[in-house]
Amino acid sequence: MSGSPLVSVVIPTYNRANVVTRAIRSVLSQTYQNLEIIIVDDGSEDGTVKALTRFSGIRIITQCNRGVSAARNAGIAKCQGELIAFLDSDDEWLPDKIRKQVLLYSAVKPEFICHSNELWMRGEKVVPQKGIHSKQGGFFFERAVQRCLISPSAVIISRVLLDTVGWFDEDLQAAEDYDLWLRITAFHEVDFVDEQLLIKHAGEPNQLSMTTTAIDRYRVKALEKILDNPRLSDAYRAAARLVLIEKSNILSNGFLKRGKPAEAKLYDELARKHSIHISTPG
Repeated sequence: MSGSPLVSVVIPTYNRANVVTRAIRSVLSQTYQNLEIIIVDDGSEDGTVKALTRFSGIRIITQCNRGVSAARNAGIAKCQGELIAFLDSDDEWLPDKIRKQVLLYSAVKPEFICHSNELWMRGEKVVPQKGIHSKQGGFFFERAVQRCLISPSAVIISRVLLDTVGWFDEDLQAAEDYDLWLRITAFHEVDFVDEQLLIKHAGEPNQLSMTTTAIDRYRVKALEKILDNPRLSDAYRAAARLVLIEKSNILSNGFLKRGKPAEAKLYDELARKHSIHISTPG
């Protein structure tokens, strides 16, 4: 597609020698050809780097293990494209994914983000998605605070928008994508291709394994961050506070049951702090 914008594809990987080649092939099979591929190996010890050397024309960055946010950010720093797409190394794209998303991009709207629908697979079986996980476009901050509705691998985003809202928060060991989507959906419209252009594979042995409690601790941090933004609208602020209170209460009760009163008190106080800002009828 002559004259089409360059799309930089950032693939972070860690000990994924068995599947990263599948991800790369799905990029090479794209019908949209104006791409650069940047692989960030986050300290793999399983032969991932050797697997990557099978491919020519891709850029490989190696670093000590610092986590997925640092790996994605290292890739972003090297991107030359005005558009950036992320692909987790255990996921794969269908051939028309980038082409259909780029069609929605216009240089007159430089702050651009688009995601697509996705297919969930576990082995050879399709995993059904619940209605609460349904994807959408437009303005949907109130749904975005409830749960992470955008998959990094489904996204294409302009460098302009990414630089405006900030990159991935390297202090968050989990929910780093939830944090970024909150910063975007609070102020920007999201484009959406309602087609399953991404296959997400579950069940890889080295996928991040973290309890809901642990993830919720990072989600609370992300909620505190967005609530600190003075530009957040009153309606969005109220929605974020309600979710923060809910998650803080769950965390407080959980820590009490596990005999950790200090941690329970911390989240109980956080819930109380934000509860005083919630208006009650009458």
